[in-house]
Amino acid sequence: MPENAPILVCFAVSTEAKPFRRLARNLSGVSILVTGMGQKRASTSIKASLTRFRPHLVLSSGFAGGLDPDLPAGTVVFEGSEQPAVERALQAAGARRVRFHCSDRVASTASSKAEIRRSSGAEAVEMESAHIRQACREVGVASLTVRVISDAAKEDLPLDFNKFMTSDQRMNFPRLMLELIKCPRTVPRLLRFQGQINHAAHVLAQALAAAIRAAGT
Repeated sequence: MPENAPILVCFAVSTEAKPFRRLARNLSGVSILVTGMGQKRASTSIKASLTRFRPHLVLSSGFAGGLDPDLPAGTVVFEGSEQPAVERALQAAGARRVRFHCSDRVASTASSKAEIRRSSGAEAVEMESAHIRQACREVGVASLTVRVISDAAKEDLPLDFNKFMTSDQRMNFPRLMLELIKCPRTVPRLLRFQGQINHAAHVLAQALAAAIRAAGT
């Protein structure tokens, strides 16, 4: 994608971006940035991109954990008030306006999500958007958070993924594989969750494409 595209869509990891990357081939003026997981990597990546070019709009996208029990997995959610046409298109595509909490850890259990909900009042939790949008504000670039619920509020993840993260928020796959070998009963749950997030990523891609088309790019 060209680095002078007017819309930059940010994802933490390639899994989140894959379905939208295919749709983006038929969208003009769109660039995709995979920042890496976590606040530090997202901040570093978006700031480096914004020194190279200034898009008209940045969308911080990807997965989010549900905090509001009324948000099932697969629900597209957004936050922002700088692009009314994009927001209308998102709502027409079924997206719901929410407030996000930006966490430094994966909210891996229903109890941890309930605690975040009590302390923050937010409806969804993720790990990058606040820092991406702050970097955009610092240089006067409009931004929105557009994400999809990957796991509902009352849903435990199949694993506590925090145990397999390195200090710089990368997944330690050898450690993860060792855990699966030690506890093979986890594998079916992990495969079901993989199917769930793959579906969520496709739903998100369609909503993003609809919003970008509505923005006239």
